[in-house]
Amino acid sequence: MLRILCKSKIMNAFITSKEIDYSGSLGVDKAILDASDISAGEQVQVLNGNNGERFTTYVIEEKANSGKIVLYGPAARKGEPGDKLVILSYCLMETKESHNFSMRSIALGKNNQCKSK
Repeated sequence: MLRILCKSKIMNAFITSKEIDYSGSLGVDKAILDASDISAGEQVQVLNGNNGERFTTYVIEEKANSGKIVLYGPAARKGEPGDKLVILSYCLMETKESHNFSMRSIALGKNNQCKSK
């Protein structure tokens, strides 16, 4: 049997900007992607703590150490710069394998810089 598990969790992220005239997705600083084990193009669920919005999209890589978290296209309607986000990614895993699995969780600090793993 396959299980769906939360693979990666980015906490305390905040939106730095948004661009409505774009094909759509979520831009994330490459250093944050590397620390959280999320790849460009990977599906993520985004939870906005300021307005309660939850949406699914995919990730676009932003410049490393830029601190950028950008809502693009339709996703830009789901939040405002300064809103606090939680970003989640999931994976499918066999039940036996899932017993030894640990989710990667990171917290961001000032300017969306990685604070902890």
